[in-house]
Amino acid sequence: MAKYSYEQKLEVVLSVLEKRVSAKVAGSIIGACKGDAQKWVKLYQEHGAEGLLMKKGSYDGQFKISVIEYMHTNHLSIRETAAKFGIPGHSVVGKWERIYYEEGREALFRDNRGTKKMNSTNRPRKPKLAKNVEEDLIAENQRLRMEVAYLKKLNALVRERVQRENGKK
Repeated sequence: MAKYSYEQKLEVVLSVLEKRVSAKVAGSIIGACKGDAQKWVKLYQEHGAEGLLMKKGSYDGQFKISVIEYMHTNHLSIRETAAKFGIPGHSVVGKWERIYYEEGREALFRDNRGTKKMNSTNRPRKPKLAKNVEEDLIAENQRLRMEVAYLKKLNALVRERVQRENGKK
């Protein structure tokens, strides 16, 4: 069930548009935040009263790409873009934009709904190693670190020597 009814949203919108009440004050009348009130006003301005009835839906990859590219071409904010395309939650558009830039256009065609995030409760546990195996691994790790440090130092000394010899010629 929706947190706010259609009538409540319309009351907020009309207070802002007709009575010239600020979005913050109009929203507070029904216990909504300023951001919600601004979203409803934009949806109303873009789609009329029906804009307040829009429900969440699923969108295909091509639609997501067109939304992001339209937003950038027209220099719109995430909220303005969500209202323009009738997307009830502006954060969805922000998520699409992040994916578009970080993972590429193709990533918007993937459907990641229902995938679980890894947290401490469902993360696979590390297998317990025998004490002597764990100690051996720690010792090997320390030896490898020392070897890397030695090779770095040797490389620096060789470079220094080559520079000195090239400088004398």
